[in-house]
Amino acid sequence: MNQVTIVDHPLVQHKLTLLRDKSRTTKGFRQLAREIATLMCYEVTRDLSLDMVTIETPLRSMESRMLSGKKLVFAPILRAGMGLLEGMLDLVPSARVAHIGLYREPESLVAVEYYFKAPQELPDRLVIAIDPMLATGNTAVAALDRLKEHGATDIRFVCLLATQEGLANVHDHHPGVRIWTAAIDEQLSDHGYILPGLGDAGDRLYGTK
Repeated sequence: MNQVTIVDHPLVQHKLTLLRDKSRTTKGFRQLAREIATLMCYEVTRDLSLDMVTIETPLRSMESRMLSGKKLVFAPILRAGMGLLEGMLDLVPSARVAHIGLYREPESLVAVEYYFKAPQELPDRLVIAIDPMLATGNTAVAALDRLKEHGATDIRFVCLLATQEGLANVHDHHPGVRIWTAAIDEQLSDHGYILPGLGDAGDRLYGTK
């Protein structure tokens, strides 16, 4: 799929390997997730448009480049997406934040919404949806549905791991949404977990079971 970018930067791949390791502590997992998110944010924002502005350096005036247009919106899918949010805000601290609360029903694997809150003027902003895992794709599709219902037209999706099944599901429902991921794993378990994966990202981020 030409809409999918695998971020194969050596630092991303190295940190992802550390993140997958089951011996990683909660603190270590959280820190690595934040670091990878910062690196991936660098890639997903690579083509942002720039305007020329006039500034004064300590020595003279000059023309220089700054981001043009409205600010970004980061849209983490609760709760695991919050583990990537801070790393992205480190890079773009002026970005606004939308929150999308979804959980996956254990038997049907259908995404169930319990919370949604977004900044105004979504149609004028680039929205970057965030979730560590793109497994079945049902949660991602539901999140993208809600963002579009609230007017978002320019949306990108960032995850740490994906499967071909999840990518195909998102592409079928939202073919215009580009996806950035650090890796595409082999398969899904019977319970919808990515294999080999890294376990439950939310539990590992927050020390829960």
